[in-house]
Amino acid sequence: MTRSPTVTHRLRLALACALCAAASVHAQLPVRPAANQEALLASADPALAANKKLVFDFWREVFEGGHLELTDKYLAEGYIQHNPNVPTGRAAFVEFFKRFAKAREIQPRIAAPLVSIVAERDLVILSFVQPTKDPKDASKTSTTTWFDMFRIENGKIAEHWDCANKE
Repeated sequence: MTRSPTVTHRLRLALACALCAAASVHAQLPVRPAANQEALLASADPALAANKKLVFDFWREVFEGGHLELTDKYLAEGYIQHNPNVPTGRAAFVEFFKRFAKAREIQPRIAAPLVSIVAERDLVILSFVQPTKDPKDASKTSTTTWFDMFRIENGKIAEHWDCANKE
């Protein structure tokens, strides 16, 4: 039995409507952090594994741990910053974060809800769970993903990007 193009078109339209209705019932799935951060450091390429570890350790020790005295170990002197709220340069990074950083015990894992670490060429990307409030209903929340990307040069972080807006 062959169907007319109109019947086939109507069936496709009905299926599309049913899928859209089902999608609205099962709205966005929440972003989940990785259960095993150490597994995210693995790479078949030793250079990529080293770059991942460099960024992972920088994040734990300097950014979250507040140990700005370790900045020279991780950031190139001419460090380039693309976040519009943070100045460029290693010394400028330290001066900026002195206002907020409080040295604490360095943890073996990143405290922020880390989703993934991806490395390709000289770039490493950390992605994190980012909770958001519904702009129309503050009692509702959802999650999205925040990204930080780093360029590695001569074993140090030479450049940084994220999705921050000017504050």
